[in-house]
Amino acid sequence: MFEIEERLAKRGITRKALVEAGMMLYVPHGLGPEAAAERLDGLLDRHLRDPNVAALLIGAVLLEEELVERRKESELESDPVFLVADEIIGMAIAEVIAGTYARFEFTRYDREKPGILGSLGPFLDDAVAGLIAGCTSRLYSEQVEG
Repeated sequence: MFEIEERLAKRGITRKALVEAGMMLYVPHGLGPEAAAERLDGLLDRHLRDPNVAALLIGAVLLEEELVERRKESELESDPVFLVADEIIGMAIAEVIAGTYARFEFTRYDREKPGILGSLGPFLDDAVAGLIAGCTSRLYSEQVEG
């Protein structure tokens, strides 16, 4: 949807990198790591095609470009404490995918910044954390629901 996977891949954010980051904080729920990684990849594929998720991710890409990359010595580059729009985008993506539970999963990924998340700017790290958190939260819920 909206070529979001291609846009992210140009920034090094591939589906493989997303799965790897997601699995770094994986908590087993009756599903082994290999099966969980495969299921996570499928969830990422499905939700990257959701127009709402794709639109929020594009918003994060554009904000990163406009407010961080195109500005010399951007005051937002260091992700200052007063910047909350990035967190809101990340939480929104997580919640679109998996509801309120995903907000708590988002917090884990936002704090730890595993894998690719640690190399992204202030808007993209939270947006991508929201994508991963939404998908891992859904993965956990589906395991519990059976």
